[in-house]
Amino acid sequence: MDANVDDLYAQTRKLLQPGEIELRGLIVHTELSNDQEPELNQLTIEVGDTIAEHAATDADTYVYSGTEDPEFGLNQHQGLTIDGDEFVWECQQLLRDGTFDVVFYYRDSAETDAILEDLRENDHEVADVESP
Repeated sequence: MDANVDDLYAQTRKLLQPGEIELRGLIVHTELSNDQEPELNQLTIEVGDTIAEHAATDADTYVYSGTEDPEFGLNQHQGLTIDGDEFVWECQQLLRDGTFDVVFYYRDSAETDAILEDLRENDHEVADVESP
């Protein structure tokens, strides 16, 4: 890993500090630039759906986005259950050196190996981030 990737990995790991929910993280590296917003949003939904598919919940989910709430970041999205608005995943789209890295956090009870396998089968460059 280069210094930028190491830094992003370390920052992501810090955000997984023990709290109300035990979290796991992953970073999806892309070649998408700022003018490829539709593709970035599609990638976010695709990865979020993969996480939800392997989450320890049978509930249907929806994506809650920052455009709907002034206290929520513009490039921040959450996957929540339809019944009860329970947290399933969250992500932030980070523009770094001209392309986006998308950092996802999700409940550590999800099947991480299956998530990573599915994402890699779909040609995503992904790094697993375990909690400290």
